[in-house]
Amino acid sequence: MQEKHLFEYAVIRAVPRVEREEFLNVGVILFCSSKGFLQTKYALNENRLCAFFPGIDLQELRERLCAFEKVCAGRKEGGPIGQLGTASRFRWLTANRSTIVQTSQVHPGLCDNPQETLDRLFEQLVL
Repeated sequence: MQEKHLFEYAVIRAVPRVEREEFLNVGVILFCSSKGFLQTKYALNENRLCAFFPGIDLQELRERLCAFEKVCAGRKEGGPIGQLGTASRFRWLTANRSTIVQTSQVHPGLCDNPQETLDRLFEQLVL
């Protein structure tokens, strides 16, 4: 039997008008400390976003989600935050904020394979 690993995840949400508190799930971010795993997976259903939020700036949304990927990767492209340790990057990405891209509360779980778990959560919560 494979060893189970503690993981934490949050749902990434598009929130174009923060004052209305309306959002659509667009991605998932998953952190597994014991595996050194921090990745995000997202998809933009442009038709759905435009129907729900007329006038949404899809380019800005793409840029912000791309920044999530860069910070997760932990390279220079992620700026100063991208240079932090994995746990600190996850905490920074999932901190409460009032912007077009927000995350849900962080939820814990146990998994065998963090990549498979990220893919499953993405399919369940976003697609």
